[in-house]
Amino acid sequence: MNRIIQSLVGYFGGLKRKLYEGGRPGAFMRAMNRVDALLYASGVFFPRNAVTLEVVGRSTGRPISVPVAVADHDGERFLVSMLGPNANWVRNVRAADGHAILHRRGREAVMLEEIPVERRAPVLRRYLAVAPGARPHIPVDRRAPLSEFEGIASRYPVFLIHSRR
Repeated sequence: MNRIIQSLVGYFGGLKRKLYEGGRPGAFMRAMNRVDALLYASGVFFPRNAVTLEVVGRSTGRPISVPVAVADHDGERFLVSMLGPNANWVRNVRAADGHAILHRRGREAVMLEEIPVERRAPVLRRYLAVAPGARPHIPVDRRAPLSEFEGIASRYPVFLIHSRR
């Protein structure tokens, strides 16, 4: 029975990676992300860590909304890019100097501060614990020792969330 479950997890993990081939969502996932962004912003039927990130597009100047998971660690909140540094939302946040809005039953103006690589490992481990959809994209088991997360930390941007109230 355990082998069957592992096979299914491997199959669906491979499928999810395929839907984000090249580090970008394909047409189907773009549509799904739009739906998720609306649902996450409403705060209904989703875990508390599911939110919608709104940031100004670096090319268009228009607000872009993306569903994300917030990882809490040591009393602080973080966003992690499961697709690495070239994800559009990461590039937009950097271009906007960290200014963004989080939506979940309302709006929260935030400042996102990218944290140094040496501080990312424990946050990455916590992120995998609260964001099961990210697990196929990050090549470390969520229960692995911190040393394994340290080895990949440079490949996954992590942003500390500061409220701008």
